[in-house]
Amino acid sequence: MQVYHGSYTEIEEIDLSKAQPHKDFGQGFYVTKYREQAESWAKIIGSKYGNDGFVTEFTYCDTAFTEHLCKVKHFASYDEEWLDFVVMNRNTMLPQPAHDYDIVEGPVANDKVQRTLTRYLAGKITKENFLKMLSYHEPTHQICFCTMRSLLVLDKAYNDSIFDIEDRAESIVEQLMLDYQLDEKRAADLFYSSATFTRLSDRSTEYYLKSWQEIYEMLKTEFILPVTEK
Repeated sequence: MQVYHGSYTEIEEIDLSKAQPHKDFGQGFYVTKYREQAESWAKIIGSKYGNDGFVTEFTYCDTAFTEHLCKVKHFASYDEEWLDFVVMNRNTMLPQPAHDYDIVEGPVANDKVQRTLTRYLAGKITKENFLKMLSYHEPTHQICFCTMRSLLVLDKAYNDSIFDIEDRAESIVEQLMLDYQLDEKRAADLFYSSATFTRLSDRSTEYYLKSWQEIYEMLKTEFILPVTEK
């Protein structure tokens, strides 16, 4: 999935320590699948710095690979669960981070929603009325990458290393299933919790440049499992 981040400058390196806390989904690096939404953000932020802003494009590896690697939360729409989650993250009295997800995806509490949210928090409208008003709101979208682990599945559009990792992971899981008669979940859990996968995910090791067979041989040294007779 192509995603976009609007800012006053191009993002060369993501630094989560610079991210502001108490946002919709907590402190993290935010992107959207809607380029026009990112362009709007870039224009607003850029005006504060005396420029037109800049939209940086990334590729988000939105696959089963990501689900195994990260704890992911999806909000399909503005609903009660989304509202409670946003209120929790925006509560400055709560310790941060307020949740343990690596990645959170869902609608945005933009300016229009924020005004209504303020009225709800002040007790001027009920939760039911607030959610009813949101049902007429135009579609919005954001993804928050909350942890360093989550950044492993977010790359500049021209960087293919994440897909190299995913391809190798898929082949290794399939081979584990074949050699050790494991179901897919057990094989995936075994691989994704291994030290070998941790090294593969660390770009500095350049393990993603190795063949999946080489990585598989490294993985096997971590476990003592009976190989199925062929």
